[in-house]
Amino acid sequence: MNKKVDLLKGHIFTSLTELALPIMISALIQMAYNLTDMAWIGIAGAPAVAAVGAGGMYVWLSQGVVALAKMGGQVKVAHALGGDRKEEAAVYASGALQLGLLFSVLFGGLCIFGAKPLIGFFGLSDSLIMENARTYLRITCGLIVFSFMNVILTGILTAMGDSRTPLKANTIGMVLNMILDPFLIFGAGPVKGFGVGGAAAATVIAQAVVFLVFLIAIRKDRLVFDKVRLIQKVPADFIVSMIRIGFPASVQNLIYTSISMIITRFVAEFGDAAVAVLRVGGQIESISWMTADGFAGAINSFVGQNYGAKQYTRVKKGYFTAAAVMFFWGIFCTFLLIVFPKQIFGLFIHESDVIPMGVHYLVILGVSQMFMCVELTTVGALSGLGKTLLSSVISIVFTSARIPLAMLLGSTVLGLDGIWWAFSISSILKGILFFLCFIIVSRRLNVCQEKSFL
Repeated sequence: MNKKVDLLKGHIFTSLTELALPIMISALIQMAYNLTDMAWIGIAGAPAVAAVGAGGMYVWLSQGVVALAKMGGQVKVAHALGGDRKEEAAVYASGALQLGLLFSVLFGGLCIFGAKPLIGFFGLSDSLIMENARTYLRITCGLIVFSFMNVILTGILTAMGDSRTPLKANTIGMVLNMILDPFLIFGAGPVKGFGVGGAAAATVIAQAVVFLVFLIAIRKDRLVFDKVRLIQKVPADFIVSMIRIGFPASVQNLIYTSISMIITRFVAEFGDAAVAVLRVGGQIESISWMTADGFAGAINSFVGQNYGAKQYTRVKKGYFTAAAVMFFWGIFCTFLLIVFPKQIFGLFIHESDVIPMGVHYLVILGVSQMFMCVELTTVGALSGLGKTLLSSVISIVFTSARIPLAMLLGSTVLGLDGIWWAFSISSILKGILFFLCFIIVSRRLNVCQEKSFL
């Protein structure tokens, strides 16, 4: 197993960066893959992009399902390790993996047998687009077990202070996915391509390989995984504890995705091309949110371990360091999206009538990037403290506000741009509110610190 970062001692910026950097690199590589994948699909035309966009919504929804096991496992493993309770950490890890397997079977079955009504929800007008979307859904979500296991293993390893192993495993999978995409989408020589189905197959094959790499790597671990038993009875109080931590985060993700799906239906009223813009624009925007989400995973483990060790001053310093780094990253992303929108969007969609719509998306969403980065970083820190319910309430309330806001602004002269402004305005408000919430919570940590010395 790779060298783990000691999150309880040493210079905060160095420790945090050492843990966060591999996660951020992994996020950037994932972003590069997503954009490359979108570029290949874009060659097939906007209809193919729309099909992947519709089916991919349920892949995104699946991340809300697995968030319960991932967040609950990651936070409780970090707390246990911070308190030097290795056996307890292993039991939590076992329980998280068991929950992940159960959820993957249930979610996969739903998507395989319910593909038609699930895709029908979006109200797409083209029958070929709908058929391709159903194919994409059945393949990617029907075999979602590999993705679920990879997400949970990444969370547990990060809680242990090891972000290098997930980086290596995910990099191998992403490179493989990039190689498989053109062959399975378009074919080569006498071998015929499978179009949208080929893109889905490439993703699943890569995820399976990542899972295999994880299995090989964790066999060498002597901190937690040597004590993990997948087939064992995990005490009910352990499961309840993980659900208490993970459930709010899971509900938050599920509601967030559901809201996005509802808004996608609003967007579809402006035509199938508008759905393609939403899909591509969201992937481009991931340059900021995927990196921030990766950094949030690092601050989650940092805060979790130090909170478990009752090092509250270190918790606060770690958060403010992370928030500052991500704020400046958000400013950089804002610069890219606002200054070079046409050049960036034109790499993925080639229809001249669609590009102006994409330019508007990137410019409008570019306004809110620094606030979104602070939001995600703060969610990671609050979750590390076990405050997942607080994070979920704020996120759900303000993300839900996007629906009436999108309806209101979309019905004005702004049209489709009004929906994009609904995204941006809500992100700005959430970023400000989350930052203020952590300041309030940190004051309570001061009280805990004072009591510990009495």
